[in-house]
Amino acid sequence: MSSKDWIEKDYYAVLGVAKAAPADEIKKAYRKLARESHPDHNPGDAKAEERFKAVSEAYAVLGDDAKRREYDEMRSLFGSGAFRRGARQGGQPGGAPFDVSDLFGGAQPGGGRFAGGNISDLFSSIFSGGGGAAGAPGPARGRDIETEVALDFNDAVRGVTLPLTLRAPGVCDTCHGNGAKPGTVPRTCPVCHGAGVTNRNQGAFSFSEPCRNCQGVGTVVDEKCPECQGTGGVTKTRTLNVRFPAGVADGQRIRLAGRGEPGERGGPAGDLFVHVKVRPDEVFGRTGDDLTLTVPITFAEAVLGTDLRVPTLDGPVTLRVPPGTPSGRILRARGKGVSRRDGQQGDLLVTLDVVVPARISDEARAALETFAEQTPPAAREHLDARVRRFG
Repeated sequence: MSSKDWIEKDYYAVLGVAKAAPADEIKKAYRKLARESHPDHNPGDAKAEERFKAVSEAYAVLGDDAKRREYDEMRSLFGSGAFRRGARQGGQPGGAPFDVSDLFGGAQPGGGRFAGGNISDLFSSIFSGGGGAAGAPGPARGRDIETEVALDFNDAVRGVTLPLTLRAPGVCDTCHGNGAKPGTVPRTCPVCHGAGVTNRNQGAFSFSEPCRNCQGVGTVVDEKCPECQGTGGVTKTRTLNVRFPAGVADGQRIRLAGRGEPGERGGPAGDLFVHVKVRPDEVFGRTGDDLTLTVPITFAEAVLGTDLRVPTLDGPVTLRVPPGTPSGRILRARGKGVSRRDGQQGDLLVTLDVVVPARISDEARAALETFAEQTPPAAREHLDARVRRFG
């Protein structure tokens, strides 16, 4: 393909979209046209194969933001119509053919950007990164899909396999993507003869524009498929059994390779990304691979010490609270936490919370007063010194 081809072809017309069309509209138009003209759906149809190549070539440029900007700049420089090699320039003696490569065939005054350059070199550099003319794209990878799953706390810690139902675009099974009612087939547009564009002459140039009869598709569907209403695509529902590994955390994203949307032109499928939300547990918390648990104890238990029986995910265990334990102390039950990938497990961290009663009996008050008289005061000398300084 010569560089002038990039000037002459109106890729927006090929895809049947406006120049200001957003990226998602361009992609949607391309997918529709590619499905309709794909050689697998049109065996032995040379015109369909040519249309497929044309829409693939157009999307290779318009589907890339950087190439699309450069393409728009080039079209703006030379006008929005497609230049035709051999078109006659009205004011040129003898009606000599006009060739856009003549515009920059020699050195330019002032040694500017195109000085001594060639228009073929310029556009080869723009559209192929300096490596020659661009060709039709190869197989395209399918889009990635994202979904969200809520897991119970216990399932997230232990691991679980759950069915996951997805709804994603796919080819209509009724019409196999051609948009026509079963028993009928799309017919070639009688106006553009399957090209999807029509040409008209204006002065020295020939312009291309989307065919108004077929809306740039190249085919006409007389009786639309009742399933997809002529679009060739539908949203399908499928169910996957997804294994969530033991220890999956809240906010974690799991990647399932090849479970996204199907690829195009024989390309690989995209990936499925599952965002995990873990429902909180009524008893346990979690910090990394460790489970956390807060256990209230009495003042007497903290002073005298006690044996605590606490729950774990595998059953209760007994922890020794030593005498004189302060509030907030953490006891560790090793191996009672979350399973790690290396086969090891985190720990259960038990935080002791000394509970101070709001009301006590007269007997208890008397006992505490006797206790207070027989125990040394708390060490507050460093605070007393500061109080005295400001008192």
